[in-house]
Amino acid sequence: MPTMSRIEQAFCRSAPWRAFAKRSVLPWALADEALSGDVLEIGSGSGAMAAAVLERFPDVRLIATDADPAMVDAATSRLARYGDRVEIRQVDSTSLEFDDDCFDAVLSFLMLHHVMRWERALVEAIRVLRPGGVLVGYDLLETPPARFIHGVDGSAHRLFRLPELRAAVADLPVEVPDLASCFGGIVTQFRLRKVK
Repeated sequence: MPTMSRIEQAFCRSAPWRAFAKRSVLPWALADEALSGDVLEIGSGSGAMAAAVLERFPDVRLIATDADPAMVDAATSRLARYGDRVEIRQVDSTSLEFDDDCFDAVLSFLMLHHVMRWERALVEAIRVLRPGGVLVGYDLLETPPARFIHGVDGSAHRLFRLPELRAAVADLPVEVPDLASCFGGIVTQFRLRKVK
């Protein structure tokens, strides 16, 4: 699994990102989805979104994962104050080390484009969801600005278009998927509920 570029790591650890993630990004990404129970975040980076989830939803027990050891270390420091409500692990999102049907929700915030086999990450996320559980998230779509930004930072990415995401989701055991393009087609927001 590729690690984040220095630019991405610095952004992910920054105070402005943490504040923006808590006040704006998380409420927008979740919309009206209330979280409780066992929640998995794949690609948690430095833990900014995980901290916002734990603060907003006191009944959540969260496992925050990332493939990048530097981000796992950053998240471990950032999330230590939440005690036994959170566990941080270094995990490959394309081969999750969890049993089938064990999470009430899986979260993926701005991370799929970091995964060369992002379709496999989606399969794994749905596999570990309990029936009726939901995968919620958002990501960048392939656009000229996204290609430029990720070309400048030099790290490995695989941006995708909304039709590719729709095709990848078509064979998953989910109810009618909620997939939308936002902000002029730069971002996709998704909600995939596993069939009961």
